[in-house]
Amino acid sequence: MLKNMLFILVVFGALACNDSNLAKDENNRAEDLEGGIAEIIRNPVTADQEEIDTSNIARISFSEPTYEFSRVDAGAVVTHDFAFTNEGKVPLIISDVRSTCGCTVADWPKTPIAPGDGGVIPVRFDTKNKNGRQNKPITITANIIPAKTIIYMNGQVDGESS
Repeated sequence: MLKNMLFILVVFGALACNDSNLAKDENNRAEDLEGGIAEIIRNPVTADQEEIDTSNIARISFSEPTYEFSRVDAGAVVTHDFAFTNEGKVPLIISDVRSTCGCTVADWPKTPIAPGDGGVIPVRFDTKNKNGRQNKPITITANIIPAKTIIYMNGQVDGESS
């Protein structure tokens, strides 16, 4: 019994040492980012701050935040390119674009978008096994405030797919 407890203490001690090494590695990785992409990410929010400084952030603006695709037959694939502009003062970094289901898939620019520049988020909605009015939200996560923006593909799917 004493040998088992001693073994457990040695194992936990070894794991604790590895955790401190991991923390050091994470700090080194953060330092490696200095002068790179970390410089363009600005978080204007702190825990003790009452007002949020939004003067020097990225801002995403869509020329058409909702795409109405009218009526399509079930089984059709609807595509649309959502054009946007960075109206902020720092580069826009889109970290994720998601939909509520696998029938709607989007892609996004993986490189920072400079202030004043724009880009496109292509979205593909597969209407297979869909019927009736469809409202498909696509959530974009970026270095903006608030961090998430939602665009939509809406329309009517007629009939049943085979």
